Amino acid sequence: MRRDTEAKLRARLRTAEETLAGIRSGEVDALVLLRRQGERVVSLKGGEPAYRMLVEAMSEGAATISSDGALIYSNRRLAQLLRISPGKVVGTRVQSLMLETDLERFEALLAEARKGIAKGEFNLCLRKHELIPIHLSLNRLPGHRGRALSMVITDLSEPKRRQCEEIKQTEVISRLLLERALAAQEEERRRIARELHDEAGQLLTSLLVGVRALEDSRNLAAAKATAHSLRHITAQAIDEVGRLARGLHPVALDDHGLGVALSRYIADYTKTHNIAVELALSELESRRLPQTVQLGLYRILQEALTNVARHSRATSVSITFSCSATVMDVAVTDDGRGFDSEATAFSSNRMGIQSMRERAAMLGGSIQFRSAREGTQVLVKLPLTQRTVEPLTGWRMG
Repeated sequence: MRRDTEAKLRARLRTAEETLAGIRSGEVDALVLLRRQGERVVSLKGGEPAYRMLVEAMSEGAATISSDGALIYSNRRLAQLLRISPGKVVGTRVQSLMLETDLERFEALLAEARKGIAKGEFNLCLRKHELIPIHLSLNRLPGHRGRALSMVITDLSEPKRRQCEEIKQTEVISRLLLERALAAQEEERRRIARELHDEAGQLLTSLLVGVRALEDSRNLAAAKATAHSLRHITAQAIDEVGRLARGLHPVALDDHGLGVALSRYIADYTKTHNIAVELALSELESRRLPQTVQLGLYRILQEALTNVARHSRATSVSITFSCSATVMDVAVTDDGRGFDSEATAFSSNRMGIQSMRERAAMLGGSIQFRSAREGTQVLVKLPLTQRTVEPLTGWRMG
């Protein structure tokens, strides 16, 4: 019995000696005293060993806390973060700085930290109801049996602020794109309304006049002559309605592919605008593009030809495709009058050009505009990957 008592006393003496040595070297920040009334944390003022200098230089808040959440030691960064003077940090309980709704989760984190590393995100509630989002990392300190924990706090305010700004920018861009899309749709409606009024409307009016003339015919020969004229006008009306329908959506693109759809559009275009168009499709014979890519290319080329008819006063246009293993290049070249391609290409006021740029970007490609006093060239570059191109034997684009 006496030997057991002596062994215990020697162990306590050895512990005391080690503690004193730690205090002298500055390796001990605090002591946890076990008393009948419970645990009591006593902070100590030691030297300035290298690890303290490193902790003070950290950009994150660092501290030592007791198992119940009381701050035993804090670096300057944590004091700044908590808006508390360094001399008043010690003794503050972390729970007093948190939202009431987070307390239960923090207590669970403390319990987990007594066994090992525990991490979580919280909001610190400071004076004037200021909330600071933080990432909290806790770990047990060796030799303290879970009674003391190390704590590192990372301020998430700046990353959260940047994230909010990025979300706002994304919302602004989405709104602008939606506005442009709606403006483009409205412009397309106006164009269709004009063409319906100017072309189809006039043809239908001519049909109405012809029907009245047919009713007033005095003999069979006059009726036949009027009927022949009405047949010709009806054929024109059918062609015009078909052209408008193809302008809204090329059915041939769904049924036969890009080559046939472009060929039919160009036939209508040449007839309507009296502009010769040379279309070279041989480079596309061994490739098949997904429907979205075909439609995007079709709309880009449609807009390019529309711009030629409206602005260039050209007499001829050529469209060429050039394909490699990884890239498809499409060039639209006309012999009309040029424009300031650098200024116009980056102008957000030109809805047609803006639409072409956006469609090319949606396909993962790019578009360039080259122009001089005479002639303009639109260059579309589209990357070809396994997802955008599938080989197909026996398939032909007309």
